[in-house]
Amino acid sequence: MSTLIDGYNLLHVVGILGRGVGPGSLERSRLALLNFLAESLAAEEIAHTTVVFDAHDPPPGLPQATKHRGLTVRYAVRYEDADSLIEELIRSDSAPRRLVVVSSDHRIQRAAHRRRAKAVDSDVWFAEAIRQRQQRHQSQAAAENRPVVPLLEEDVNYWVRQFGQEPAREEQTPKPSIPDNPFPPGYGEELEE
Repeated sequence: MSTLIDGYNLLHVVGILGRGVGPGSLERSRLALLNFLAESLAAEEIAHTTVVFDAHDPPPGLPQATKHRGLTVRYAVRYEDADSLIEELIRSDSAPRRLVVVSSDHRIQRAAHRRRAKAVDSDVWFAEAIRQRQQRHQSQAAAENRPVVPLLEEDVNYWVRQFGQEPAREEQTPKPSIPDNPFPPGYGEELEE
């Protein structure tokens, strides 16, 4: 399943957009969102997720598409706005029924519904992403804290009998007998004097 995210819509809805409006604040907000997504989505989802941002007055040389930690990032450089690019991506998707479009923008949701794609409001999708992230962290922590329990020989033998195989027997080599005192009688008595 592929996911198409309206980047600025998600930024605004979930409040990731920074308080400041100075130079670089929008770039920092985008980077914070992309890092959140890269850390929150399952590894198999990241490769199938595209985040689209507006690109009004883009800096010279801004690429139309780039990668960020496996996520595809698209900028609407030659489009009126990100919505136009998102609509084009929805129209050109070869399997729109397997496409999830994340935006609270009704224009984009209508475009998704026309192609039978699933439209999800940004706040609803964000809450689910946080829930799944927490579940993954909890299950990883539980797996890391699970104690290692050694196998008992009688348990191994029980399961071997259940599956009809005899356990491999170790060759018993006789242990050499070691006398209590390896020195001959009287050895070293002259040292005691």
